[in-house]
Amino acid sequence: MSIWKRKPLAQLLAEAADSEKGLKRTLTAWSLIALGIGAIIGAGLFVRTAMAASQNAGPSVTIAFIVAAIGCALAGLCYAELSSSIPISGSAYTYTYATMGEFLAWIIGWDLILEYAVGAATVGIAWSEYLNNLLINVLHVSPIPYSLSHSPFQSNLETGEQGLINLPALFIVGVISLLLIKGIQESAFVNGIIVVVKVVIVVLIIIVGWNFINPANHTPYIPPSSIFTDEHGIDHHFGGFWGIIGAAGTVFFAFIGFDAVSTAAQETKNPKRNMPIGILGSLAVCTLLYILFAHVLTGVATIEDFRTGGKEASVAFAINKYMIGYAWLGQLVTIAILAGFSSVILVMLLGQSRVFYAMGKDGLLPKSFSDLHSKYQTPYKANIVILIIVGAFAAFIPGDIVGDMTSIGTLFAFSLVCVSVIILRKKEPNMVREFKTPFVPLIPILGVITCVLMMAGLGWTNWLRLFAWMAIGVIIYFAYSKKNSVLNNPKE
Repeated sequence: MSIWKRKPLAQLLAEAADSEKGLKRTLTAWSLIALGIGAIIGAGLFVRTAMAASQNAGPSVTIAFIVAAIGCALAGLCYAELSSSIPISGSAYTYTYATMGEFLAWIIGWDLILEYAVGAATVGIAWSEYLNNLLINVLHVSPIPYSLSHSPFQSNLETGEQGLINLPALFIVGVISLLLIKGIQESAFVNGIIVVVKVVIVVLIIIVGWNFINPANHTPYIPPSSIFTDEHGIDHHFGGFWGIIGAAGTVFFAFIGFDAVSTAAQETKNPKRNMPIGILGSLAVCTLLYILFAHVLTGVATIEDFRTGGKEASVAFAINKYMIGYAWLGQLVTIAILAGFSSVILVMLLGQSRVFYAMGKDGLLPKSFSDLHSKYQTPYKANIVILIIVGAFAAFIPGDIVGDMTSIGTLFAFSLVCVSVIILRKKEPNMVREFKTPFVPLIPILGVITCVLMMAGLGWTNWLRLFAWMAIGVIIYFAYSKKNSVLNNPKE
C-alpha cells in the first residue's frame, strides 16, 4: 500500500468517456465563461480593491491587479491543458492523483476545502451583512435582529446584544445547495442571469465614474515605500515594490473561482475545446474590468476616504460622496454585491461537491459522496454533507476568523497544478492534449514562482493556519483514507 501510488491515466480517461454512468454533460463554452465570471466578480472587486489601495498600493492597485492576473493566467494555462486532457470532476485533486500520487492528491483535496467550503461560508456571512445593508439603505425597512444575523461569538459593542445564529447566511447556503441538487443546467441558468446584472453594474460604475476622476488622486501613481499601521495595530508595506506585491496577495482573492470552472469538466459538452475557452475567457474579461474599475475608484476618492469613511462599503461611499446625482448607482452597488455573493457561493459549492464526488469515487472519502440522484444525476449526498458543514460554519462562526486562509490555500493548489503539467509532460509524453500550455516548463515554473511570491506576501499567521489545517488532513488520511482507497484495495 503505497502513498505515492498514481492513478493510471488510462483509468481516468475511461471514467471521463463513460459519461452514461456519471454526471450529465450539459455545459457549453458560454456557460463555463459565465460560471467563471460568476465566481470571480464578487466580494473581491467591491471590497478588496479599496482595502488593497488603502493598506498597500494606493492608486498602483491597478498594477497589483495585473500581477495577480499574471499569476492566475500562468496557472490558468496549466489548468486549461489538464482540464482539456483529463476532463474529470475534481480539478487540482484529480490532476495531482494522476501525476504525484495518492498522498499529495489527498493533501490537495483537503486543501481545496479551504478554498471552496471555507470560502463559501465566509461569503455567506458577508451576504448576511449586505442583506441588512440592503434592508436599511435601499428598502428603508428594519434590519434582521442582531441576535439572528450574527454568530454566538459576536456581540454589538454599542447595544450589548449577543449573537445567537446567523440565519440569513444559513438560508443562502441552503437555497443554493438545493439549486445545485436540482441540476447543473438550472444552476448555470440562474448564474447566467446574475452575471449579466453584475457586469452591467460594474460597467456603469466605470463609464459614469470616469467623468469624476480627480487627477490629483493618482499622484504619485506608485506611492513612495513606507509602513502603514491599520486600526488593529497591524503593519502593512505601503507603496513601492512590496506594497504592490502585498496588494496583489490581497486582490488575488478577487480572482479566486476561475479554477472552479475546471471542477465541472465532467459536465461539459466537448470539454477539450470548451474548458480552455471557459477558464481563459472568464479570466480575460474579469482582468480588464478589474483594472478599469480600480483606476476609476482610486481616481474618484482619496486613499484617506478608504481608510476612514469607506471601509468595506468603500464603493458605495465613494459614489455617494463624490458622484453627486448618482445615489441610485450606490444603491445598485448593494444589489450587485448581494447578487455577486450569491453566484460566488454557487460556484464554490459546485466546486466543493465535485471534489467530494471524485474523492468518494476513489474511496478517500466515504463512497456515498459519489452517489448520484436517480432523477437529477447530481452528487446529492455530497451536496447535503457540504450544506451541513458550510451551513454550520456560516451560522455559528464569525467571518473574520478565516481571513486570508482561502487565498493561501488556493495559491498552494495553483502551484501544484503548475508542477503537474511538467510531470505529466515527462511521464505521459504521448497523451492527447487538445490544448497545450505554451513554453513548458517556463510557464509552469513562472506560475509557481508568482504564486509562492503572493503566498509570501500574506504573512506568517496564514502559513501557520495552513500548516495546522494540513496536519489535521494528514491524520485523517492515515486513519481512514489510506485504508479505504480503491487504488490500494483493487480486489474490493
